[in-house]
Amino acid sequence: MAVGRSSLTAYAATARRVLVRERARNLPQRLRGGEERLVFIVGSPRSGTTFLAGAIGAVPGFADLTEVTPLKAAIPSLTGLPDADAAPRIRTILERVRGLTLVRGVRGVEQTPETAFVLGAALRAYPHARAVHVVRDGRDVVCSLLERGWLSADRGGGDDARLPYGADARFWVRPDERAEFECASDAARAAWAWRSYVTAARATHDRLLEVRYERLAEEAPRISHHLGVEPATLAATLSRFHDRSIGRFERDLSPEQLADVERVAGPLLGELGY
Repeated sequence: MAVGRSSLTAYAATARRVLVRERARNLPQRLRGGEERLVFIVGSPRSGTTFLAGAIGAVPGFADLTEVTPLKAAIPSLTGLPDADAAPRIRTILERVRGLTLVRGVRGVEQTPETAFVLGAALRAYPHARAVHVVRDGRDVVCSLLERGWLSADRGGGDDARLPYGADARFWVRPDERAEFECASDAARAAWAWRSYVTAARATHDRLLEVRYERLAEEAPRISHHLGVEPATLAATLSRFHDRSIGRFERDLSPEQLADVERVAGPLLGELGY
């Protein structure tokens, strides 16, 4: 896989984030190499993936890889490939990042939300890996996405992977629904995003644990069992979870916005008990 100038910039940005976060922590173990038990944290944007990845990454023997920018940039093209073809490409990207950041000897925690759309391939790339899917109330996610403005019609620019903001249809919108997506309200587009990411992550069943954002502080035993680690250290890092934004949709969404959200994502919200 060739690495162009933009890819080099993406690798450098990711490596810098990881090195600043990790510094010399676990360094002797990091330098040993050979650790294949990665952890993939997936979920809709604004669902707690960053917090959970940081909490797991703080446990000895783990390293938070943050959002891997070159992987995020590649995912739109990887989604059209069979898992058998996408898996080696995913592995190549992640092994470059692990090598640049000297973390091949510990369990990397990858937290790019878009990995939900290639999760089967990612787990194929690392047969000993585990995945955790964080599910948050889609109505609260919509509030947060509206606040960020990433899907707003008047938003320009793009993210660190050079994926554009605004109302244009993303790779996860079906071709026959692109026009509908681009003409929808900002709230409807945000609900569409939540539904798409959650549905994609839930399509994978092998080695995947689903947890709820609203109960993250209580999930240490289940997550620890899934990852095969002692729960005490993870419980300590997860205990920092205090989110007063749970249920914010009740005060932040207008009746019109809430109606748009329920029209787009109502069945999935109901299925999940929200």
